[in-house]
Amino acid sequence: MENGKCKMKGRSSGTAAKKAAVKLSAMDRVKLARDAKRPHIWDFINAFCSDFEELHGDRLVNDDRGLVAGFGTVGDYRALILGHHKGATVEENMEANFGMVNPDGYRKAMRLAKLAERFHNPIVTFVDTPGAYPGKEAEERGQAEAIAKSLEFFAGLKTPIVVVVTGEGGSGGALAIAVGDRILMMENAVYSVISPEGCAGILWRDGKMAPAAAEALKITADDLKRLGAIDEIVPEPAGGAQKNPKAALASVKKAVLSALKALAGVPADELVEQRYAKLRAYGNFY
Repeated sequence: MENGKCKMKGRSSGTAAKKAAVKLSAMDRVKLARDAKRPHIWDFINAFCSDFEELHGDRLVNDDRGLVAGFGTVGDYRALILGHHKGATVEENMEANFGMVNPDGYRKAMRLAKLAERFHNPIVTFVDTPGAYPGKEAEERGQAEAIAKSLEFFAGLKTPIVVVVTGEGGSGGALAIAVGDRILMMENAVYSVISPEGCAGILWRDGKMAPAAAEALKITADDLKRLGAIDEIVPEPAGGAQKNPKAALASVKKAVLSALKALAGVPADELVEQRYAKLRAYGNFY
């Protein structure tokens, strides 16, 4: 029996050591978040609803393909779905600027969100972008103003908003459609004011310091949940969502439906007050 106990103890220690060995660093999470095979916006739309109707254009300049928007039925809820569109092919990548949205995209989002508010439809947003598009034309058309206006607009919108960070939550480009009543984040997603490479370049002038920057930035779901910046972590299959997209999509759908149900009975004015309090609490870590 004594030998048997020793063997059991040995197996237990080996399992614990194995689990410790596969613990992912912040930079590992960044790589998973950027994996091209992770579910993209159209994967979520197709898994969530069969009657999605995409709507186009900001009614000012054009239709930004970096942001997909339209109405569909999610469970028992008719909802507006917004999401960054990185693209699944090289052609789609180029068309959508790899999910980097122009001012036109944010104005499209606000136009349709106002429509959702009018008909008391909840809004579900999917965040996955390296950041807002930094090109000359975007700046000329008011990129900073569009992001700032979007933050103000969504903060006061009188309808439930559920946000899901699915991949990269990059800076203001992510924040523009990430103001919500419930902020969900997939287990291997990241959410940050700047990329680890950008941070390393500024602080140390050395891109090789990106892993250290990733740790210091506190950009993982675990870190952000602990700091109160997000409300819930959505678990992913072993190895990441790209290993078992069907299971990952089902997990996200379950979390979104739960959040929508919790928000459905809250009066609009109370929603806005709670959302404002949530935003004002960001940065209070003690």
